[in-house]
Amino acid sequence: MQGPLENLEQWDDFVKSRYDPNKKTENFRDYKNTTPGVREFYRLNHTLQTRDFVLAKKQQYCGLKRTTMSIWEALEYLNTLVDDSDPDTDLSQIEHNLQTAEAIRRDGHPDWMQLAGLVHDLGKVLWLWGEPQWAVVGDTFPTGCAYSDRIVFHEFFSENPDMTRPEYRTELGVYERNGGLDQVDMSWGHDEYFYHVAKEYLPEPALYMLRYHSFYPAHREGAYDYLMNDHDREMFQWVKTFNPYDLYSKSAAKPNPVELRPYYQKLIDKYFPSQVAF
Repeated sequence: MQGPLENLEQWDDFVKSRYDPNKKTENFRDYKNTTPGVREFYRLNHTLQTRDFVLAKKQQYCGLKRTTMSIWEALEYLNTLVDDSDPDTDLSQIEHNLQTAEAIRRDGHPDWMQLAGLVHDLGKVLWLWGEPQWAVVGDTFPTGCAYSDRIVFHEFFSENPDMTRPEYRTELGVYERNGGLDQVDMSWGHDEYFYHVAKEYLPEPALYMLRYHSFYPAHREGAYDYLMNDHDREMFQWVKTFNPYDLYSKSAAKPNPVELRPYYQKLIDKYFPSQVAF
């Protein structure tokens, strides 16, 4: 399964560098040094993520009829996603997820937030099921309404077929002002998918973290407030708390999955059933 990115982590690394806390404000939106692969990834993402595509993927996956497995089995399955071309790290997928969870744990956050850190990328199993990179990772955004100019590489939306549909080109599009994000069809990827997997099991703040952690136009750029209601704004404080752990917990020190599994298995057993529908 090839794509414009060398590996899925190349998108994560691009976002991390984009929001580097040491970067000068005037350089936040300077993408001159972006690799051709990342640019092509965003071109495909912004061109092909139409509202019809999103609705079709929800129909395909959100019924959760593909398989059942335990959460730890899902982590091990995701671990088969090997990125031999990633020069920056030799950490496995499960080690990346454990690093996020352990950083949250060290800072004394609730156990459900630790668990959210462990599972937040599990939706990337879509890549193992043959979905293209641009439908697995990437900054998420609302479909069915005008695209904010705060979305990275906004210019690539010019070729999106939804740009020819007048009902999608207004600020609100098909939605109501301050009607709440739950009414909004977000671009498809690992965030939206795993939210549907987990929505019966985790507390609401954790579900917001899972569903919107890649919605950078909103939680980092302040866009789309007019689609949110007051409850969304309250919950987004949790998303903003989670974001630095998602971006900056990666380090060279390897967590030991064998040693850490008993602790996290207790958290999994507390919140999830033994078999979860995917």
